[in-house]
Amino acid sequence: MLFKSYSLGNISLKNRIVMPPMTRSRAAKGDVATDLMAEYYSQRASAGLIISEGTQISKQGQGYAWTPGIYTPEQVAGWQKVTNAVHQEGGVMFAQLWHVGRVSHTSLQPDGQAPVSSSPLVAEGVKVFIDPENKGPEAGVGGMIQHSAPRPLSIPEIKEIVQDFAKAAQNALEAGFDGVELHAANGYLINQFIDSQANTRTDEYGGSLENRLRFLKEVVETLCQIVGKERVGVRLAPLTTLQGCVDDNPEETYLAAATLLQDLGVAYIHIAEADWDNAPDMPIAFKNALRQAFKGTMIYAGKYSKERAEKALAEGWADMIAFGRPFIANPDLPARLQNNWPLNEGDRTKYFGGGAAGYTDYGVFGE
Repeated sequence: MLFKSYSLGNISLKNRIVMPPMTRSRAAKGDVATDLMAEYYSQRASAGLIISEGTQISKQGQGYAWTPGIYTPEQVAGWQKVTNAVHQEGGVMFAQLWHVGRVSHTSLQPDGQAPVSSSPLVAEGVKVFIDPENKGPEAGVGGMIQHSAPRPLSIPEIKEIVQDFAKAAQNALEAGFDGVELHAANGYLINQFIDSQANTRTDEYGGSLENRLRFLKEVVETLCQIVGKERVGVRLAPLTTLQGCVDDNPEETYLAAATLLQDLGVAYIHIAEADWDNAPDMPIAFKNALRQAFKGTMIYAGKYSKERAEKALAEGWADMIAFGRPFIANPDLPARLQNNWPLNEGDRTKYFGGGAAGYTDYGVFGE
């Protein structure tokens, strides 16, 4: 099933293999996507669906050095090169729209201001990548540092960020993306509203589960209006507890989120499973419950092998499977999986920043 064609709404995909968002930190000055990035993504266009690396919707939404944005004309033009290159290779590509919230540093924020969040909570030990000497991505040299203490957003500011997402979605269409994915996972801004231990608000955006899901609902409604609901996906991470986001009742919370997204009619939910050593397993019963709550496409990511992927598809709780790190070192990953060819190992020292080395210099099988 993994290698058969698939219909994502009204978009025909060549297979059920997804290249998920992976931060590679190679944007140029002004956080603009480059020709090298266009080459990188086009090399991997045999995926059924490519989802771009996290792409900040505003300067305030940035949490790491050298990540690309989609809020200036220059950034839109940079992404146009990428989508053109992917489309020339017959690929389909969505933009992942990203606001990191508190997972940032004052040196990355406009005018050195504090990052923003649902609440004034610091996630101790959560670090961000900065370029203190301003050497740029080519040098590949920066530093990890504890994120700065955030300030809580006011309600008018929340409404402004919803509009920032709307503008980013418009820009994504102008840049030639086939759709957008909302990053509501991994401890970033929307997740900071959803998870109970990250949200201490007492207004309409905090407290009850309905209130904690309100920001998610408003952003998704706006994206659907701009892009069309059949071209909107949402990434969730029910059990990952990344970046200090923890929910007291994750199954209740994320089944409610899935029901909300079903009601809004989005094309897919993209579940990021915990994939570190000794991480909690996501129970099959939970996956089946999500399948019942949401009738659209379900994408799962989290150290899947070909065998695990096929099993997930056969059991019916997944429709597509995302392979993250294997795509870094194997631009022809679908062919390698289909033919049981060996996989290259990626050079972890070149995952973030730098140039072509460890980025576009991995060959296809048999070269």
